[in-house]
Amino acid sequence: MWQFISETISEVTGNLFVCQHRQVLHGGDSHQSVMIRDESRRFFVKYRDMRHPNDLELDAEADGLSALEKSDSIKTPSVICHGVIEENGTLHEYLVLQYLKMQHGSSELWRRCGEQIATLHRQPTTNRFGWQRNNFIGKSRQINEFHSSWAQFYAEFRIGTMLELLAAKGHKWCNIDVCVTRIHQYLQFHQPLPSLVHGDLWHGNIGFHHDVPVIFDPAVYIGDRETDIAMAELFGRLPDAFYEGYQATWSLDPDYASRRKLYQLYHILNHAVLFGGQYLNTAQQDVHQICQQL
Repeated sequence: MWQFISETISEVTGNLFVCQHRQVLHGGDSHQSVMIRDESRRFFVKYRDMRHPNDLELDAEADGLSALEKSDSIKTPSVICHGVIEENGTLHEYLVLQYLKMQHGSSELWRRCGEQIATLHRQPTTNRFGWQRNNFIGKSRQINEFHSSWAQFYAEFRIGTMLELLAAKGHKWCNIDVCVTRIHQYLQFHQPLPSLVHGDLWHGNIGFHHDVPVIFDPAVYIGDRETDIAMAELFGRLPDAFYEGYQATWSLDPDYASRRKLYQLYHILNHAVLFGGQYLNTAQQDVHQICQQL
């Protein structure tokens, strides 16, 4: 596999690369992460076993990173190459990225990160919500069918989809159709500007390289920018400087706080799907609370 990847890197970059060293890095739950290098260059490689030939998680990630890079708003690791290799009867999907050594961020860097995320959100997009393909939020498939109504898109393809996944696992806490309808009705008068969102914006997917903010591991789509900020406040708030920078660049709607918990519910439900345990209890409580409030 590594010889094939080295040959592909050489072909794509136009410079001979021969992997001389591999260092295993801490990766996500769905893949392995390795830094490979020769005498002068380093690359970051993700790879994973595939259960099905069409199960292209890393291909979807490459698509998302390329979309973010094209926005020219905030740095992402450049995509070098990606593909599928068959080895010993098993399919392996791989993604080769620019290797970026990360550093801790100062308050000024976090503020700059907030400014750049706001700039990303302000870039012109389509007048519809969704994406040209389905992708993944963690290991869960993220449905991105285009729709002109944000209320319908979020109610059906975010909350409804997750509730169906949980029900298939035996965790049905509400009438899903009723819940989806209530969410649709609640959001129907909220008409956000369609924004390219990172989709999984939390502390673990943000870093700094040579005093430049970097975002990675996206789950992109065209959505309400508030969903990124809600996620950024869910699993431990980012430094205050991030939100100050965001607000100074493009302030949030005063009613954002009333939608924050509903937008966070998508990620709580996804964690319940992926990890179970205490997330199931939290998700059940949040579903009941939100359904009662809407």
